[in-house]
Amino acid sequence: MSQPDAARDGVIRLAARLEPRVNQLARSIVERQRAEVPGFDLLPAELRDVEVAATARHALRGFLRHVRGQPDVDIWLFRERAAERAEEGLPLVQLLRGYHVGAEVLLDALDELARPGEEAALRSLIRMQSKALQATVENVTEAYLAALADQQTAPRELARALIRGDEPEEVAARYGLPLEPGYLVLCVRAPEPQTPVTARRLLRWALARLAPLAEGRVLSLPDESGGKVLLPSRIAVDAVAAQLSASRPAAPIVGVATAGTLQEVPAAAERARRIALVADGPGLHRLRDVLLEYHVATAEDSAPELGALLQPLDGHPGLTETVAAFLSCDFDRRRTAQALGVHPNTVDNRLARVAELTGVDPHTGRGVQLFGAALTLHRIAGRNPGAPLRAPGRRSVDH
Repeated sequence: MSQPDAARDGVIRLAARLEPRVNQLARSIVERQRAEVPGFDLLPAELRDVEVAATARHALRGFLRHVRGQPDVDIWLFRERAAERAEEGLPLVQLLRGYHVGAEVLLDALDELARPGEEAALRSLIRMQSKALQATVENVTEAYLAALADQQTAPRELARALIRGDEPEEVAARYGLPLEPGYLVLCVRAPEPQTPVTARRLLRWALARLAPLAEGRVLSLPDESGGKVLLPSRIAVDAVAAQLSASRPAAPIVGVATAGTLQEVPAAAERARRIALVADGPGLHRLRDVLLEYHVATAEDSAPELGALLQPLDGHPGLTETVAAFLSCDFDRRRTAQALGVHPNTVDNRLARVAELTGVDPHTGRGVQLFGAALTLHRIAGRNPGAPLRAPGRRSVDH
């Protein structure tokens, strides 16, 4: 017998000693998974003691077939189990930990069964098991993520149908999803323009904070600015605000509107979008919090002319900034000067120049109202250039 054949026979002999112990090893795998994999005990007892054990036996016998050079075990069983665990909510990291526990039990058994002089055969089996585990993990991960994507598709389709008003009852019935009588509609956006990836991270952060309030009955629809979240309308807005008040770098700006019926969801989604767009600062904002800004920004027939009030200040450094600071500091020239890092006389000179260029004096009541509204439009345009607010009643398409 040639040396390679002898080595192969040695590998097969060592592996064959596992055959009588397959059932015992499967039980050991289940016991160790129960002890070492977080969340394993939350699975139904029948699933743990019957299905998982059967899957372990399938994997062990498949490995022995592989060692003997016979056709590999049917990988589809592992893919099917991975999809089921995704549906049950078992985290992927815990599912993969279970497979690694199984591999450790197998390798411990081989090490125990190996006899003096079989070190080379043991090393060969370890390499074979490592490759088999890698292939299994790849298939399991792929199947798990595919199942997870399918789970996300249905709720997103329902969220899209609700926001558009496109027969949400039919979509809910198709996917077997529950519908609420009404919804709190939230629009989550980044405080400053961000990449779509960064903006969606803010949406995921908000979802993580809000999911416990909804007991799993939360819908979301991401977009390039962040996205929409739909919560059951029975949830108190104050509770939502409290969940979103946690400190976080670059926390999102969130607009909220209530839809008492399914038919009101599209209008509420548009209202929440406009609230989030005009709001100035992180946290949850209701319509009453931004009433002036909201009203000014949605008056489309007059908004262009109002926004043009600041155009004469273009090309004059510091003038627009000075008006904004003057209003923010409640018309206190000294506080304004301190905020800008200039002398109070400079503030006076700049405001006089503003009045000269625009024909509107920032010191007067009319000037305060006009400049405040114009600066609001200026701020909104800076956040979302080229995308003016739509008038009330028009349906949003940013989903």
